[in-house]
Amino acid sequence: MTLQQIRESNIFSNITTTIIIVYAVILGFKTSAEIESAFSNWWYYLDLVITLYFLFEIALKLSADKMEFFKDSWNIFDFIIVVATLLPIEESEFAMIARLLRLFRVLRVFNARPELKNIIDMLIGAIPSIVDIVILMFIIFYIYGTIGSFLFGSLESGLWDNLLISMLTLFRVLTFEDWTDVMYEAMELNPWYWLYFVSFIIIAAFVFFNLFVAVIIGEMEKLRETGLECEISEENRRLNEIEHELKEIKQLLKESLKENKRE
Repeated sequence: MTLQQIRESNIFSNITTTIIIVYAVILGFKTSAEIESAFSNWWYYLDLVITLYFLFEIALKLSADKMEFFKDSWNIFDFIIVVATLLPIEESEFAMIARLLRLFRVLRVFNARPELKNIIDMLIGAIPSIVDIVILMFIIFYIYGTIGSFLFGSLESGLWDNLLISMLTLFRVLTFEDWTDVMYEAMELNPWYWLYFVSFIIIAAFVFFNLFVAVIIGEMEKLRETGLECEISEENRRLNEIEHELKEIKQLLKESLKENKRE
């Protein structure tokens, strides 16, 4: 088995994922002073073993991919995290940075699992559309917040004293955190003010939520289409190679027949 086959094997990916999860559990245990003191002699050796494995994994990938390794941003991220955690800064004034770098090791699970990496790439691709939706959502919050501060500014709760507080109150309504209490307080001024809250929830919660879902589904479809295009191009490349090999074999047969006729 070649280095490339080992690198792309499911067994290697599963081992790496398991070690990263174990490391995440260890970091969680170390947040407890009692557990950390009880197993203080083991933490160093566990961290050393995991560090050596990560170093072996990076060395294997570098040996298999050569310079192609650095063309993937996820590989660069892995390389920086692994190399940075090897720096002897644990006992220096940069000890907090060292702990943060060790925490970032957990994020390497995204590169260890291609499925997770695809999800992250999909979310990154959806950022421009999500930003547009957030801007539109801010406009809705601004309009409703301004109206709310005019209509309900006299309430004793102080939830509508100014625009910023009104927008925070609307965010509370959007999360459905006791939003009916806010609505019933406003309805003491006018029973028809429920229209304000219901219309805001319909627009902000239901419509915008579905917009976010539509954007994510759209990016998933793009990712699937890209994957299909890659598979088709790979199949075409293999067919072209087979066709080229058949032409070479045909040419060799012709030359062999010509030599046999001469003899």
